[in-house]
Amino acid sequence: MHEFQLIKKFFSKLARKNKGSLNLNDDVFFDKSKKLVVSIDTYVEGVHFIDFNEPDLVIKKIIRSSLSDIICKGVKPKYYLISGSGNKKSFSLNNLKKISKSLNQEQKKFNVFLCGGDTVYSDKLSFTVTSFGFSPKIIFRNKAELDDDIYVTGNLGDSFAGLYILKKKINVSNSLSKYFKNKYYLPNLQYELSNKLLKFANTSIDISDGLIADLEKLINKQKLSYRLFLDNIPISKNLKKILTQKKLSKLSYISQGDDYQILFTAKSSKSRIINKTAKSLGIKISKIGKICSNLQKSQIIDQKGNKIAIKTKGYSHRF
Repeated sequence: MHEFQLIKKFFSKLARKNKGSLNLNDDVFFDKSKKLVVSIDTYVEGVHFIDFNEPDLVIKKIIRSSLSDIICKGVKPKYYLISGSGNKKSFSLNNLKKISKSLNQEQKKFNVFLCGGDTVYSDKLSFTVTSFGFSPKIIFRNKAELDDDIYVTGNLGDSFAGLYILKKKINVSNSLSKYFKNKYYLPNLQYELSNKLLKFANTSIDISDGLIADLEKLINKQKLSYRLFLDNIPISKNLKKILTQKKLSKLSYISQGDDYQILFTAKSSKSRIINKTAKSLGIKISKIGKICSNLQKSQIIDQKGNKIAIKTKGYSHRF
């Protein structure tokens, strides 16, 4: 059973009378009257991270992934809770020191504060992070409008390349290995863009499961489709180099997730303010496509104008 089928069948009814739950179809809980925004995520060894050989980096990846859910809603996170299950090996004195140091560094970087958590003994290593922010307004899913432009921040695909390098499925030079490893463990969150998004984005989501999968989640309850232009989807020079040398598919790399960039839609009339914002903040924001009527099938167009078959939409949990 797909995770969204599971939610719909067993849990949607429980949240029906609670407006803040957003029908369990968004990244956050939002209580407008209390200006409260909350997100929760669980991370399991072997699923969300390969192993715990570098706990300092794993913890940073986990924290950034959680904060990303708040940031993409146009809100700056303020507090977080972290719970962990593990054993004496995973929570050794040395590892705990590294975890504490990393959390302190992330708190300073993103101006957030630890406010609680829990620890449980288990042979299976996992973490759960709950992030909190405060705002009278957020950017929801499923608020795209016909003819909206589709935008994405930063570059896509570097994290997946890092994962493949860590798994030794791709061989690259030491310098490239270090670059992609950092992109996998230390996603570059668009923290400064968060409260600017409210000025122009109609709807938004962070890219965790993959560009295509998350775009479809973004508009899943609307009678809309999308058209993406492959050449406009941004990738780094380093990734382009690898794809060219090893004759790999760009589409397969940008569709795998773990990028934690912001995917959003906006009216065409907002293009000027979007470009101005990108320039003033010194970040990359790329227009990659268009929101269309559902009378047309969603499609990806290559440089020659040909439609590309989508083989991998992204990651999904199945039970």
